[in-house]
Amino acid sequence: MRTLACAALLFVLLTAAPVAALRWWDPPTSAFMLRARIGAALARDPSYRTQYLWVDLERISPNAALAVIASEDQRFPFHAGFDFGSIRQAVRASERGRRLRGASTISQQVARNLFLWSGRSYVRKALEAWFTVLIEACWPKERILEIYLNIAQFGRGIYGVEAASRHFFHEPATRLTVDQAALLAAVLPNPLLLRVASPSRYVLARRDWIMGQMRRLGGDAYLEAVEARRGAAAGLRTRASSSTAR
Repeated sequence: MRTLACAALLFVLLTAAPVAALRWWDPPTSAFMLRARIGAALARDPSYRTQYLWVDLERISPNAALAVIASEDQRFPFHAGFDFGSIRQAVRASERGRRLRGASTISQQVARNLFLWSGRSYVRKALEAWFTVLIEACWPKERILEIYLNIAQFGRGIYGVEAASRHFFHEPATRLTVDQAALLAAVLPNPLLLRVASPSRYVLARRDWIMGQMRRLGGDAYLEAVEARRGAAAGLRTRASSSTAR
């Protein structure tokens, strides 16, 4: 029992320490980037290179922040890392014979891309849940969103909105327009199959849907919930519900 207790304490320390440090320290890379780089090296692919430029949240257009929230996790300011409503809907859809769709929040995606390996296993899912809890406990919502926008993949070897904006639009991320931000968000489910440079009809339709969701969420006013504390965000949700009822 003593050995198990020591092992558990060591595990907590080894996992919590880097999460706590990354509240202030910008990650130089991610597990996802390292996997891709190693895979290219093993395949002896000289054409592969990583494009990754870190920028602070203040230097990213609010359009990009709102686009990824509208696309990936519309309840991001209000949940504590897990959107159980979306999980229930995904399970019910699967029970009705539909393909099981993803219900990962932005926090879960950060945990997976920053710290873990690819593939499906109960061990990886358990670790993803654990790191999500740590991230939500240690980081404010603005930091979670900032890291997500900087490590998300938008193309082969292209990570973060700054690198993506410069590569596809020849502009810094601070100048991303609504339609450009929505187009970047549209490829997030599978950036190796869905292309920003030559968008398919599906990608364009998804871009238009995201732009509609951005308008429905209220634009820049919605982002104030991300900058507020969780308690204030809950109050904003209550006021929004009351306003809708009126």
